Amino acid sequence: MAEKPFTLAVPDADLEFLHKKLEFTRLPDELDDAKWDYGVPLDDINRLVAKWKDGFDWRASEAAINVIPQFTRDIEVDGHGTLNIHYVHQKSKLENAIPLLFVHGWPGHFMEVAKLLPLLTVVAPDQPSFHVVALSFPGFGFSEAPKKKGFAMTQYAEVGHKLMLALGYKEYVTQGGDWGHVVTKTIVQTYGGKHAKAWHSNCVNNTGPPSLKSTPWLYLKYLVTPFSEDDRKGFERSAWFQMKGTGYFQEQSTYPQTLGYSLADSPVGLLAWIYEKLVTWTDNYPWTDDEVLTWISLYWFSRPGPAASVRIYYEVVAASDFTRPQWISVPIGFSYFPKELMIAPKLWGRALGNVVFESDHKSGGHFAAHEKPRELAKDLRKMFGIGGPAFGVVSGKSGYTVA
Repeated sequence: MAEKPFTLAVPDADLEFLHKKLEFTRLPDELDDAKWDYGVPLDDINRLVAKWKDGFDWRASEAAINVIPQFTRDIEVDGHGTLNIHYVHQKSKLENAIPLLFVHGWPGHFMEVAKLLPLLTVVAPDQPSFHVVALSFPGFGFSEAPKKKGFAMTQYAEVGHKLMLALGYKEYVTQGGDWGHVVTKTIVQTYGGKHAKAWHSNCVNNTGPPSLKSTPWLYLKYLVTPFSEDDRKGFERSAWFQMKGTGYFQEQSTYPQTLGYSLADSPVGLLAWIYEKLVTWTDNYPWTDDEVLTWISLYWFSRPGPAASVRIYYEVVAASDFTRPQWISVPIGFSYFPKELMIAPKLWGRALGNVVFESDHKSGGHFAAHEKPRELAKDLRKMFGIGGPAFGVVSGKSGYTVA
């Protein structure tokens, strides 16, 4: 269980191999005026491949990543043996800062937390400070991948929880989006009350309307409350995603190994597969080529290789634990961004449990921590700060110098 400092250092041979693969790229043709109707435009890929091959400085990106304190430690997972887990652990200078577990999704990674770190760990008299932990999922980034079938939500939640305990955080709060939403929800359902004291999510989806059996008071309200304009916009966004954006989910949840050969062997295939999501899942975010190539390179150079990351879809769907109807009693906070992939009415989200905080934003999409870090950090401060609905949920950890 010993913690070991981690420094990212991709071998020169791996960089040379990537450049050789890029040299032999064969790209498809494209229909006239196809633009984004058929997928990633050829012009975008031509530009990105040319830069990745001859103009992208991975070592500069690597140095920037290594500024963030990273570690690894072995964590035993019931039924799956011991896995070596990679994580970020940025402590506040304030001893009684609030321990917060940040959990990424796919095609995200541990560096989604990067912009949040200086915002959440700062010590100031008028806002709470946090000790921030961000793990790389098993099979992602620089964590070891599971070796056996059946590594689903229960196991991902177990890793996150055991990591916090190993770091000495017997009580903590969580934040997540995408798969991070589902994993952190599972954490509070499994370890809530005693350990996981509150849950914040920026991805309120995979939930239906309130039911008469589980939340009769919300069900009755649902029957008599008309949908708002925001609700209708959310349904439109969700319908677009269901029609145009779920092909990746069907493939990754049914035959991930078949797709994995392309992701593992072709850097350009990996680039196009993920770049599509970076663009279409965000709200006109101004991606730079360096940003995109750093993001994709983290998958290409990942410890288990990029194919391992997509197996989470198969395992969670096979285990039928994608959604769990259990009522969540710990305080819940939701941040709503208009270009999230699927957007449910607030009343539906409230059926999940003890919702004490909600915040609407005028812009932003699926990767909120990367797109809108200030807005997300502000929401967390409001939820856990003095006067907030989840202030003081972690025993002896107010997040303030005096409170």
